[in-house]
Amino acid sequence: MSGLDVTVFPHDFAWGAATAAYQIEGGWDMDGRGPSIWDTFCHAKGRVFEDHTGDVACNSYQLWEEDLKCIRQLGLTHYRLSISWSRLLPDGTTNHVNPKGVAYYNKVIDDLIAGGVTPMITLYHMDLPQALQDLGGWSSKEIADIFESYARFCFKTFGDRVKLWITVNEPYVCAKLGHEDGIFAPGIKNPGISVYLAGHNMLRAHTKAWHTYNAHFRPLQAGQVSLALNSDWVEALDPGSSKDAAASERYKAFTLDWFACPVFCTGDYSETMRARIETRSFDLGYKQGSRLPRFTKDEPSPLGTADFFALNYYTSRKVKDLNGDSKKNELSFEGDQGAEGVVDPSWPICGVHWLAVVPDGLRKLLKYIKDTYTSLPIYITENGFSQMGPVQIEDTDRSQFYKDTLQEVGKAISQDRVNVKGYFAWSLLDNFEWSDGYSVRFGLFHVDFSTPDLKRTIYRSGRDYAAVISKHRSQTKPKNI
Repeated sequence: MSGLDVTVFPHDFAWGAATAAYQIEGGWDMDGRGPSIWDTFCHAKGRVFEDHTGDVACNSYQLWEEDLKCIRQLGLTHYRLSISWSRLLPDGTTNHVNPKGVAYYNKVIDDLIAGGVTPMITLYHMDLPQALQDLGGWSSKEIADIFESYARFCFKTFGDRVKLWITVNEPYVCAKLGHEDGIFAPGIKNPGISVYLAGHNMLRAHTKAWHTYNAHFRPLQAGQVSLALNSDWVEALDPGSSKDAAASERYKAFTLDWFACPVFCTGDYSETMRARIETRSFDLGYKQGSRLPRFTKDEPSPLGTADFFALNYYTSRKVKDLNGDSKKNELSFEGDQGAEGVVDPSWPICGVHWLAVVPDGLRKLLKYIKDTYTSLPIYITENGFSQMGPVQIEDTDRSQFYKDTLQEVGKAISQDRVNVKGYFAWSLLDNFEWSDGYSVRFGLFHVDFSTPDLKRTIYRSGRDYAAVISKHRSQTKPKNI
């Protein structure tokens, strides 16, 4: 990544990599861990590429020391990981605490800090305890209070050392892919209804957890709490089309705005989103109340419940109007949105079909967030480049992607004056990529899943990322106070 100007990044910039528990830990039934919805989803067969599962994954539960070596080799200042809710609390509640789960995460946190690495911990990264799904999961009103109890337990147990928290990772993906499309766990297909209920309850859960931290833990622990929102950068497919322009606004209203508006803007869903859903409910004769739930006065408001903006960015889309689509005549999220994101033919695709490489979309999105939502610090909590087919350890294309992307982040900082505080590459390791199983690789380290020891080998992109971090550390020094 020679030629990258690292001096534009603040001296205390967070250089990180990210992982998630189900995708790397394995040990699915070891030492008292309870099953999660992804265990159930994978074991049902026919839902994941070649019936891959996360039963073993990278075996990070037993090979944490190997992961730590990878983190040290990169020279990371920060490491983002998630807690397996059911490893800590096998039935999802604090009625049953698994001491071996507590010990595992205590060791991970202590080892990171001993090595000068700051942990950022995600409480929920797709893997709801199956025991809670059996009670209704994210469609249940009670889930928000159960999550708050789980969050309180984690703040109390780990918060003396952990100062950066993410409550929920990508609520959009959990809601839409898990409760509308049914292609992610828990595999629910209830078009136009469950998607909004699940999203609403995730927001309620986040809100309760943030308020609990703010009132009971922040005074002593002085940490920060947010939620990680995924978003593409979007523009109208035909810049001269008023329909496509309106469609791109609806697309934003149903993706980033869905969760960002309640937290950063108004304390409620955008008027565009609510009006659209209510109009379509009326047009289609739906009479069972509002499909988009309302926040109630007897619960804390989501407004202001983020101490920083956590953004997962992977790609961009051109948006076209879908109002004439046949799905207009049935309840569905897509019909409510009335917009479709498509890939510009000029954008290269990396590995998996949906991942168009558009580094400058990240710069545009960062500026949009600053101008639209907040001046709070922004952490890019996920961003990456996938590889499929034969393994290429000398992954020059991925290395170039990271250079191009970091250049755009640098421009956002130096030219657009966006307060970007950190960047977390997805991912530290090749891992279980949800419904794609192990067929898609995002790691800075290759994991050989064909061998029992799951050997980690650094990719060229990992070596180059490490060089950027080292160069930044040597060229920027803290200002004297």
